[in-house]
Amino acid sequence: MNKKYFDFIEKKELSKREINQIEKDKQKKLLKNQKRLEEINQKKLKEQVGLKNVYGKVIISINLEGKNSHTFGSGQKIYIGRQFNNLNRRETEPVNAVVISSDQIPSGVEILIHPNAINESNKIYSFIEDDSDVKYYSIPEEQCYLWKDNEGEWQPLKGYVTAFRVFEPYKGPIVGIEPKQIKNVLYITSGELKGKVVHTLKACDYEVIFMGNNGYEERIIRCRHFENEINEREEIIAIDPILTKKTLKSELLVGISPKDAKYIIFTL
Repeated sequence: MNKKYFDFIEKKELSKREINQIEKDKQKKLLKNQKRLEEINQKKLKEQVGLKNVYGKVIISINLEGKNSHTFGSGQKIYIGRQFNNLNRRETEPVNAVVISSDQIPSGVEILIHPNAINESNKIYSFIEDDSDVKYYSIPEEQCYLWKDNEGEWQPLKGYVTAFRVFEPYKGPIVGIEPKQIKNVLYITSGELKGKVVHTLKACDYEVIFMGNNGYEERIIRCRHFENEINEREEIIAIDPILTKKTLKSELLVGISPKDAKYIIFTL
C-alpha cells in the first residue's frame, strides 16, 4: 500500500469536559439562531403589506410556529411539538393572527381565528415567499372570533360573545370534590347579555386555545349571538333569571374548568 495517497489521522480521545463544552457551544448557536428567527417573525408579523381584502374576507398574517413553544416565568422558552400524536386542531394549530386588511376589523390589531382557517385553500401564494414562519391568508369573516383592544382585552367580533361555564359546588362532607358543570348553560361576559346566565343549544361553549402575551397557553370561551338580529346560527335560546340570581349571590361558580371556577364577588 502506497502511503502517498492516504492520510492516517491519529484518533484522539476527548475528555468529558471537552465533550460538554462542544455540546454547550452547539446549544448556544441553536439558541442564537432561534432568537434571530423569532425576531424576524415578530417583525414580519406586524408588517403591513400591500394587500386589500375582498368582500366577506379578512387578510391576515400568522406565525405558523407560534403555538409550538412555552415560556417559563424566568423567560426561558422551550419548543413544544404540538402536531405530534394529537388530532385536536384546537390544541395544535395557531390561532393568533394580525389583520392586514378587513372591512370590519382595524388593520394591525391581533385577532383570534378558527384553527381550521389556516389551510391551503385560504393561503395567498406567490407573495413574499421566504424562509420565515409568517405566512399570509385570506379567511372568511365568520372564522374571526375576537380582537384585542388598546387595553389588551379581548373583545368579541360581530356574531359572538364571550362567556364562562357555570358550575354547581359540591355541598357534601367530603373535601376536595370538584364542582359539577351545568350543561348547556353559560354566564355571558360581553355584549347586551353581559352578567346574565343563559341556556344555549348543545355544545355551544366553544373553547378557543391561544397563546397569551406571557408566552404560555390561555383559553377563552366564545358563543354565537347576534344582537338585535334573527339569525339561523344563533346559539343562545333563553335567559335564566333564577340561575342569574344564584350566580350573582355566589351560590354558583363560573369559570373555564372546574379547577379555575370561582364565585362572583362584587366589591363596593
